[in-house]
Amino acid sequence: MRLLGVIPARLGSTRLPHKPLQLLAGEPLVTRVIERVRELKLVDDLVVATDAPMVAEVVERSGVRAVLTRSDHPSGTERVAEVAARPEFAGFDMIANVQGDEPFLDVDALTGAVERVRGGDDVGTAAAPLDLAHAADPARVKVVTDVTGRALWFSRAAIPFRRDGDTPAEGLYWQHVGLYVYRRAALERWIALPPTRAEGAEKLEQLRALEHGMRIGVARLEHAVLPGIDTSEDLARAQTQWRTLRGGTR
Repeated sequence: MRLLGVIPARLGSTRLPHKPLQLLAGEPLVTRVIERVRELKLVDDLVVATDAPMVAEVVERSGVRAVLTRSDHPSGTERVAEVAARPEFAGFDMIANVQGDEPFLDVDALTGAVERVRGGDDVGTAAAPLDLAHAADPARVKVVTDVTGRALWFSRAAIPFRRDGDTPAEGLYWQHVGLYVYRRAALERWIALPPTRAEGAEKLEQLRALEHGMRIGVARLEHAVLPGIDTSEDLARAQTQWRTLRGGTR
């Protein structure tokens, strides 16, 4: 199964304006994400989906193809689907949606998501252990799975809820990693589904697929992961992390 990597890079982020072009260690954020995906050597081809010519120019200087998409897509999945539907990408059986704000993408997350799809799930993603101290943070999306590793629910709330405060929290909370791998047919089905009320309330696109009965397999990582970049504070933190990691594998 050939894997196409697509990085959606929308210019109009509200919390961090011009996010793909913000500098991380002297290079645009989108360039750093491209570098990371290339470093992992897991995709057969890589393309950036953007609504902005200025982002496309930066991307192509990195030697990666940029595809200009519609500007009115409500989510990254729709933007990725527009690219995957192009005739030149018809030979790819799986499509990886690598968020454009994940310069520290974990190799185990992408590998695990791919394996979930190869194992029969419609969509693969990943989750990492989350400390109780961060469980109530709405910026950290939580996921609960069944015993087979398939997602039961995603939420910005602390799920599962600890009714008794002395219930052990170790191993209870899992943070969703911003990554999806779709079977081609699953991606086509996802974008054809009508939105759901829960999706709108939580502002989590994956709830649409889940509520309509699609199987989302979650690869559980053994280690915590570095969060994506959504705000100026996140970007400042990432500058420090970059200097510490110096482009390491995690």
